[in-house]
Amino acid sequence: MSRLVAFAAIQGGYNIVSKVEGEYQKALQTYNADTSIGFPNTAYYLPVIYSLLGMKVETLEDMKKPLEFARGLLPPHVKGQNHLPYLGPLLDAGMAALFAFEIQEALRYLNDPDFYLHSEDIDEEAGRIWLGAADDTVFRKRGVEFVDGTAPGFAAVVGSAPDPETAKMIVEEYQRRSLYIFCAANQNGTTVTEQLLEAEVQIGWSTRIVPFGPDISSAIFALGFANRAAMAFGGVEPGDYKKMLIYNKDRIFAFVNALGDVNAEWAAAAAGCVNWGFPTLADTDIPEILPTGICTYEHVVANVSHDEMVQKSVEVRGLKTTVASIDIPCAFGPAYEGERVRGADLFSQMGGGKSQATELVEMADMKEIDDAKVELIGKDIGDIKEGENIPLGIYVQVAGREMQPDFEPILERQIHHLINYIQGIMHIGQRDITWIRLGKPAVEKGFTLKDIGVVLHAKFHQDFGAILDKVQVTLYTNKKDVDGLTKRAKAEYKQRDERVETMADEDVETYYSCTLCQSFAPTHVCTVSPERTGLCGAYNWMDCKASFEINPTGPNQPIEKGECLDPELGQWKGVNEFVSQASRGAIDHYNFYSMINDPMTTCGCCECIAATLPTCNGVMTVSREYAGETPCGMKFTTLAGVMGGGASSPGFVGHSKFNITQKKFIKGDGGLLRMVWMPLILKEEIKERLIKEGKELGVPDFYDMIADETVGITEEEILPFLQEKGHPALSMDSIIGE
Repeated sequence: MSRLVAFAAIQGGYNIVSKVEGEYQKALQTYNADTSIGFPNTAYYLPVIYSLLGMKVETLEDMKKPLEFARGLLPPHVKGQNHLPYLGPLLDAGMAALFAFEIQEALRYLNDPDFYLHSEDIDEEAGRIWLGAADDTVFRKRGVEFVDGTAPGFAAVVGSAPDPETAKMIVEEYQRRSLYIFCAANQNGTTVTEQLLEAEVQIGWSTRIVPFGPDISSAIFALGFANRAAMAFGGVEPGDYKKMLIYNKDRIFAFVNALGDVNAEWAAAAAGCVNWGFPTLADTDIPEILPTGICTYEHVVANVSHDEMVQKSVEVRGLKTTVASIDIPCAFGPAYEGERVRGADLFSQMGGGKSQATELVEMADMKEIDDAKVELIGKDIGDIKEGENIPLGIYVQVAGREMQPDFEPILERQIHHLINYIQGIMHIGQRDITWIRLGKPAVEKGFTLKDIGVVLHAKFHQDFGAILDKVQVTLYTNKKDVDGLTKRAKAEYKQRDERVETMADEDVETYYSCTLCQSFAPTHVCTVSPERTGLCGAYNWMDCKASFEINPTGPNQPIEKGECLDPELGQWKGVNEFVSQASRGAIDHYNFYSMINDPMTTCGCCECIAATLPTCNGVMTVSREYAGETPCGMKFTTLAGVMGGGASSPGFVGHSKFNITQKKFIKGDGGLLRMVWMPLILKEEIKERLIKEGKELGVPDFYDMIADETVGITEEEILPFLQEKGHPALSMDSIIGE
């Protein structure tokens, strides 16, 4: 290892800590010591400091202790004939720099609260392009993608490329590999973020290109994101620095690309990232750290050409990625799913109130269809003018010896994601309320409607090859044909819904596991039954059944439920045995239908979290979209942090939105009629189902009896409302028992 890189990193650590100490003293002279400090709308305080040191930085005065800790980490300077190993002191200097960076960014939020935009996407027109620390709503939403594998890792890109075209080339190659790109720092007065905007690339969380900030200190937000994931999804306790760093090395596949000249501060930041197992690759001639030890392979690699940067980065990190190769003129991959086609870029649209757009997947006899046949009946893109809107029907027929009618809606739901994966195409909705917007750049590249069929054929075979042998796609753009398909589809949708809705847990002897989230929460085991959908909302019993058929060794394994030990609470001997084995003995039993008595484990991916409200003799639930306070005294993010690491937490439970109106939702605690509060956004989303279920339970006005934040956010505030409405929970037995 080069003595020069150790010298630079250690000197950079001293420079950064000294600079931030000065900024801190200036802040103390400007504000009171008890002034609140933190990253807005986030839990975990200053997350890097909190996760590694266990220190809660809530006020300006609280900054003193971690800043002193950072100063204490700084090692002696490298001088003369110093033959001591350099890696250990270098890592300490890097960690000191990162602690100081986090304090520096917190001071920025204090001094200039409008510097960062609190949003998923930038506001380019207003010149607000820096997003800073991800709000917890954004973090939870995006963090799930690191759990389920749709985002295999992230590239932290600092500095700027030689020109916008090079920046675009590197970033789009990462997008094609489904990675996130976290951008920070500037080089010669410009940044990769600004270069991408110049190259007309959409940036923001929705396209996985996240512009954290213009300075090297803003790179701390990337590490904060990684550590928040470990606490939120992995159950790593704050202060357990060894477990935190090992967790990141083993589970968060990240690395740094340094574009441009590397100064001492950048060197310190790179050294700090090595503690996480995140290597740095530079495009300049800097001293390297090649021996293995902390990172999976090399620690710092220099002179990487821009056309080799992406491949070399994933190789050095030990990350396995795939690039979907589909014969269409546009780029394709999950990173484009959040891309927007705005008015100025719109060429044409189908559905969305402008015309009818419908999707239907049906099982066919093997002899009836031809594999890879894609037929368009009606106008294609080349036959219409810019701004012209046309109807669209997408009819997919699939055949296979292992194919079953129950799999049809599962395949159909994939259409939304797969069309969105096409660069320049935007897809919203499903079934007969589909809305597709085609961007001018995609049309200019030669995109046609038949390319939708090419994508669906290729990806259905790639993702569902175990059950499919043939895929044929027919697209309609004549109104008569689309209306005919829509009528037929609505009848099919009705049959499907009735088939799933009427299923009960007693109807089947086999449930299914879902251990996808064990990549982040090792003790969490989700068991999915007909009346207990997966708490993430993405998997119901049918989905898991299909998943097992498709991938027999995957995360959705059959569980013979066996002897029923408690029909009221929902506990089975076979489930307990599976849970004990799958959680490696951490959990030996749980109940499906109770949040009071040994509830099912919860991970950070849950759509909602329910909590007990003893004063109201009921329960509340909150969805991740709601960022406000709740009557249990905790926001969604705090709840998820407390009990979302794979624990069974009596009084709390994670669940899906759909599960709220399933027949056995917290049946052992009194059922849905215990529900006394939920945020208005969730209440409105499931309004029709709440009204229907209330009528079936003999309380036709039940929807109007549920309080929300417009009534109050404490038990004391909502209790009079519940009393006035005569809420049924108030007359039930005590929810907490005698």
